[in-house]
Amino acid sequence: MTKGFTLVFTDSSSGIWTTRPETDQDAAAIRAVTLGAFPTPLEADLVEALRADAAWLPGLSIVAEDTDGTVAGYSLLTRCHVRSGSGSQVHDTPALALGPCAVLPAYQRRGVGSAAIRAGLAAARAMGENLVLVLGHPEYYPRFGFTPASTYGIHPSFDVPDEAMMALVFDGTPPVPSGTIVYAAPFGV
Repeated sequence: MTKGFTLVFTDSSSGIWTTRPETDQDAAAIRAVTLGAFPTPLEADLVEALRADAAWLPGLSIVAEDTDGTVAGYSLLTRCHVRSGSGSQVHDTPALALGPCAVLPAYQRRGVGSAAIRAGLAAARAMGENLVLVLGHPEYYPRFGFTPASTYGIHPSFDVPDEAMMALVFDGTPPVPSGTIVYAAPFGV
């Protein structure tokens, strides 16, 4: 069983969501949420591959439940690195990659995805993590504090619109690394 905590998020317009780290019993529900949210099984397969990878961090795979216990949303944070330097002077600084995130279609636009993401970010911060990276909708992720990763000199190894690659820094006191994002192998990039 994964250690963690439970958070309850209330949005007066959309309901109450209970969030918690996934348990072994949640795998099928997470797959169902991810399959329901995306047009292909790629993201659901990615979650399963990440679960078996060294990038998996217990406590950072978050489910969001409706009041009846239905797993309605999901967010995942896994280990990635920001690589700087070259030749024999390469340095990999640990960071987190946010995604996949998914919500069952019947629950979309009701705050369940935001609740799962906020709980994941809170768990990451409590674990002492400092940098989270996401490739996603530039209209959505800034609500959580994400800004363009290029502001910090961080970029992926593939071409994406600058505004879609974002970073969230919890504590700006340690220097934020600049460099190229190195994702876990299951991402295939």
